[in-house]
Amino acid sequence: MTRSKSLSLGWFDLMPKAPPVRRPRPGTPGRAALAWLPDGKPADVHSAPCPSRAALDRIADKWTALIIGSLAEGMRRFSELRAEIDGVSDKMLTQTLRSLERDGLVALTAHPTVPPRVEYRLTDLGRTVTEPLAAIRDRAERHINEVEWAAGR
Repeated sequence: MTRSKSLSLGWFDLMPKAPPVRRPRPGTPGRAALAWLPDGKPADVHSAPCPSRAALDRIADKWTALIIGSLAEGMRRFSELRAEIDGVSDKMLTQTLRSLERDGLVALTAHPTVPPRVEYRLTDLGRTVTEPLAAIRDRAERHINEVEWAAGR
């Protein structure tokens, strides 16, 4: 005995499917490679194994955007960052600062005092992301009412 499964189609199932959008790849007309990797291949954030994907992951993080924004104003101690960035836990602030330091966006200066005093500042590489991240933060604030309305809140 076999069972037949009834198939229920919604209106969205009957709509014609749009063809997949092909993203231009580095080396193709319309998109030049912005950087070349040591193995001779172009950097391509759309490619899973490309290391640029990890860099995008780092700068697209909300805590990164807020920490970079604070450090764009100048050098800060850990406690100053924690006070400026409402809602960040000590653990998340520590993890994000370590990642930013590892990726070369933030440098720390340790002063040999008791207790130890550590200050964080943006590197030259870190300063390259201040403007794009400021635009994203500004956009979030400028359009929050439309976003909340669209979400039905």
